[in-house]
Amino acid sequence: MLLSKPPFSLLDTFNKLDDLIDCNAELAEAIFIAGFKAFLAPTLDSDWVASMIPEKHAHDEFRLYSIIMDNLDVKTSQNDMEKARSCLNQFYREWSAAGAIERSKCFDPVVAALQAEFSKRQELDANLDRSTMHVLAPGAGLGRLVFDICRAGFSVEGNEISYHELMASSLVLNHTQRVNQFTIAPFALSGSNHISRADQLRTYHVPDVHPSSELSAASDSKVPASERMSMATGDFCVLYGQEDYRNAFNAVVTVFFIDTAPNVIRYIEAVRNCLKPGGTWINLGPLLWHQVSRKDDEKKEKSGDLVDAGIGDPGSVELTNDEVLALMGHLGFVIEKQECDSFQTGYMSNPRSMLQSHYHPAFWIARKT
Repeated sequence: MLLSKPPFSLLDTFNKLDDLIDCNAELAEAIFIAGFKAFLAPTLDSDWVASMIPEKHAHDEFRLYSIIMDNLDVKTSQNDMEKARSCLNQFYREWSAAGAIERSKCFDPVVAALQAEFSKRQELDANLDRSTMHVLAPGAGLGRLVFDICRAGFSVEGNEISYHELMASSLVLNHTQRVNQFTIAPFALSGSNHISRADQLRTYHVPDVHPSSELSAASDSKVPASERMSMATGDFCVLYGQEDYRNAFNAVVTVFFIDTAPNVIRYIEAVRNCLKPGGTWINLGPLLWHQVSRKDDEKKEKSGDLVDAGIGDPGSVELTNDEVLALMGHLGFVIEKQECDSFQTGYMSNPRSMLQSHYHPAFWIARKT
């Protein structure tokens, strides 16, 4: 009874949390619809779909697609739920005005380095268009860095393996209709370390820009943005280690990415393969080494199938930054610039939380010899 009354009013708080969950669900449903159209709908037989959809749901996209998913017997795991929740929270970092603080620290130095690299090339040819500089951005997440690079006039290909984030990036880059179209509450479901209840219930609008309008207005290249930006799906090591991608890019940019490699040698080899001779690798991020489960690949190996495990390749070694740079020297790169401990940043951090975690990321630029 005490906690149900002011100043606590927990029952009112629970009602507000229900409303915020609905807000988050609106964005989640939009991601699902965009993802279904982009990735699953083209593979389905139209007659099979028509046979299972009641007429009353024919014009309700979310309900229609949900019925199809049920009939496909798609199973979701707790891990899928956590990834979906993390993906929604990622909108706060990549596509809210409040997230600009983290973005400016992590993305701006990378874009500035690309600008400097292009200026060097332009010294040899003053008429060179920015679109001639082809950039790869693996671990593209929700696509904000890819968008920023394209808006700066360069040609860019993002790469992402997570279908949760691929669907979300497809929505925000291709299907959002206006600035601040969705409202999210990224901290609502975490009840710890809040100074006030208002901090927990704080909402943010996304996206903070309308990508299509911004790219249409961009004037740093003679080539339309629609012809300069793309997204590739798949395992970074497997995809960009192929002969088809040999010497394909002038630059590779990695932000909070290389520590996702259980075997960082595979990452370095893939970058070396897809970079042109003399191309540049721009990296910013910490070294919070990730461990990847290989259960599915182990099953395939036992069955006799030959599998390139890609980012799940065995041989995990947790190297220091100095050791990573030394390894790169052995694998065909020259380090032209490196900075450590020059600034700190959070990652999807709540600035009002009583618990603050900060990274002091390394920033380095390497050139393929």
